[in-house]
Amino acid sequence: MSGKGSVCVQSIVTTGPDVIASRLEDEVVILDLKSGIYHGLEAVGARIWELMSPTTPVHVIRDSLLDEYEVEPERCEQDVLALLDELNSHGLLEVRHEAAD
Repeated sequence: MSGKGSVCVQSIVTTGPDVIASRLEDEVVILDLKSGIYHGLEAVGARIWELMSPTTPVHVIRDSLLDEYEVEPERCEQDVLALLDELNSHGLLEVRHEAAD
């Protein structure tokens, strides 16, 4: 279900049903079909967007970025959660909250 609550590491995220996205070089442009507003993501944000497809736990996105980029684990997690919270606040994500295994 789509929600406006905070995204956490145990959340499962996917792109919203009312958005379309297109890759342009190292960026992604997202169109919110409901509002008609475009959103842009640069390189790392674009990679996070790609990793969400089709449906992905946030911890898997974080771990993938840690494998691909040289970044401190805490910083990576904070930045991933901040971006996903922002995308969620704009209605661009569907978020499910799952209990940790």
